[in-house]
Amino acid sequence: MKAIVDWKGRLSFNGTANSGFDVPLGSYPEVGGDDDGFRPMELIALGLAGCTAMDVISILQKKRQEVLDFQVIVDTERAEVHPKVFTEAVIEYHLAGKDISETAVTRSLELSAETYCPAQAMLGKVIPLHLKYFIYEGENLEDAQLILEGQL
Repeated sequence: MKAIVDWKGRLSFNGTANSGFDVPLGSYPEVGGDDDGFRPMELIALGLAGCTAMDVISILQKKRQEVLDFQVIVDTERAEVHPKVFTEAVIEYHLAGKDISETAVTRSLELSAETYCPAQAMLGKVIPLHLKYFIYEGENLEDAQLILEGQL
């Protein structure tokens, strides 16, 4: 994989990789940026969330789970001094649907964490990753009723 970042001026950049899509990168005005794009560390957190989300939903679909709404939230803590690396992350999986099996969910999370998600495997070597899940009964997360929560 090759990633390329082109400078657009000040602290503004445009990023692209093999897929060909563009991603704007920027920074806060107080450090000389124009607040016009993702912060690089946000993209790392998004990459983690996206990587595991794709694994988990794919596995649950193969297990014929009726997931109707799904969201992954990654909440990171960062060091207070430079280089302000991530010091830990909590990954929350929110699933709404009909009769979703807790066993299917936990197995999907385990497979993502232990076998399929390279972002999780890589970051898990340097920071603690805490996995939590929330299973809701209903068609969408906004209106569904929480019926079960747990953590791995």
